[in-house]
Amino acid sequence: MASALLRAQLRSAPANGHAAFIPHIRKVVLEFCQHGPSSANARIFISKDMQCLARDNPHVEFVVKQRNGHEPIARGFYANGRDKVIPLQRLEVNGIERKVQLILESSGSKIKALKKGRIVESTSESVRGIWSGVHVDTPFMV
Repeated sequence: MASALLRAQLRSAPANGHAAFIPHIRKVVLEFCQHGPSSANARIFISKDMQCLARDNPHVEFVVKQRNGHEPIARGFYANGRDKVIPLQRLEVNGIERKVQLILESSGSKIKALKKGRIVESTSESVRGIWSGVHVDTPFMV
């Protein structure tokens, strides 16, 4: 019993590093209406550009789903269990392609606000002063 518990503890979870790359995105779902005017550009994108995009990203599962009576959306499912939904109405075909590319390049993690903390300021000046390449007398070329 103790050896089974020890083996479970020794397993490592796959992670990105110098030896491996695990893409964050797992699946992209494009949902559109067959008859709606707001889905016209989404239908053009699906019929003309979707195959090339799927060929360029073989690690991603692409799903095209027909939802009559609804606005077109692109939904990305990520390895961390989260998903991202982007509406596609009022976008041109190249705008839809950019939004799908945004889903492919995202990590799926929550957007975190930058901390608005205190700025570190010194009470005394630096011994060396501020260095800049502009302030060098003779430029050093390698």
